[in-house]
Amino acid sequence: MKKFVEWLENKLAPKMEKVNDNIWIQTLKDSMLQLLPLILVGSLVTIFAILQDFIPNFPNLWSINSYTMGLLGVLVAFLVPLNYMERKRLRRLRFVAGITGFAMFAIIVHLSDLELFDFASMGAGGMFAALIVGILAGTVFSLFGKFSFFKEDSAVPDFVRQWFDCMLPMSILVFGTWLLVNIVGLDIFALILLFFSPLGNFAQSLVGFTLFYFISCFFYTMGISTWVIFPLRNPIMLAGIAANTALVAQGLAPTNIHTLETVFMGWLAIGGTGGTIFLVLFMLFSKSNRLKALAKASLAPSLLNINEPIVFGAVVWNPIMMIPMWIHGLIVPIITYLWLKAGLATIPSEVFAFWYCPYPISTWLVSRSIGGMILLAIMCVVNVIIYYPFFKVYEHQQMKLEGVSTEAGKQES
Repeated sequence: MKKFVEWLENKLAPKMEKVNDNIWIQTLKDSMLQLLPLILVGSLVTIFAILQDFIPNFPNLWSINSYTMGLLGVLVAFLVPLNYMERKRLRRLRFVAGITGFAMFAIIVHLSDLELFDFASMGAGGMFAALIVGILAGTVFSLFGKFSFFKEDSAVPDFVRQWFDCMLPMSILVFGTWLLVNIVGLDIFALILLFFSPLGNFAQSLVGFTLFYFISCFFYTMGISTWVIFPLRNPIMLAGIAANTALVAQGLAPTNIHTLETVFMGWLAIGGTGGTIFLVLFMLFSKSNRLKALAKASLAPSLLNINEPIVFGAVVWNPIMMIPMWIHGLIVPIITYLWLKAGLATIPSEVFAFWYCPYPISTWLVSRSIGGMILLAIMCVVNVIIYYPFFKVYEHQQMKLEGVSTEAGKQES
């Protein structure tokens, strides 16, 4: 085990840090974070939907969802090239690059043709296409970052120079996209969806669902943010909940389990990724002064599913506590997936991205079923069984260290 941890620390972790620092990963993270307020506003609908069950004639607010979640795709197409230009320190090109990404996305979703246009493509369902368009726009604009039609000592005003300098990459991208879609007849949007469909299907399978969550837990134990895979995982989860919403609107049952709602608000991340709220509770009543102090500092954030204090204070690079989080990352998603697929609880079908909403409130809001609450109770028991034995070993280790320290202090005095 010691050699394995050393390999993780000295070999794997530095490589993953390089991945995390990659400019495109940072760009995609920036873009997703900027969309978070819009997603949260759309999530308010889920809370108010409960009021409709109890208050007669309460206004239907579901159209808010269309104005927020329904525009995520087109906003990604704008934000990705804009943020990439910001990261490349080509700020003079950032807004033009973003506008170009928007224009390209509008072309591939046939925004000007009402017979071909599907509004669903503008939202979470078009996230992968928007990402590809945004990456392409950012890449081309970066190639023209130092290009100019004018010399440095030109008398032409700077803003006029920028207009003309931006026209070439914009023309290449917009005209090229239009040519492929309207003249060649290539359905770029459908091709992108077809290309990513195996990934989406895999992520919604038992193996894919478990693997994605396990990787998040695995990296987290090494102090590597779960944001490393979030740019890839988030479009999958958003597309999954969008598909579930569409299925319910057609009178069908939701089928996609790999969603934000299932993972972070439903049953997996109780107290944060790794289900660490139970570790906090154990430490709160620990005989170790250090562990008890850490638990007191971590309790309030953990109730809001913010677990960085406890993870970095007790789990990261701790060979004893890394193991239960890995076990959790495998067992919990498997149980959740099988339970939901068996129809024992309602699969979330409404957007609810308030990840800081305390359990079990969030579980009820995304499931609203007795089966969902029973599953949550099972998850609590499972997490207790997973973490408790390792906690006791760690507690004994800490008490031994504190005991040695105390005796040394007495001798010195």
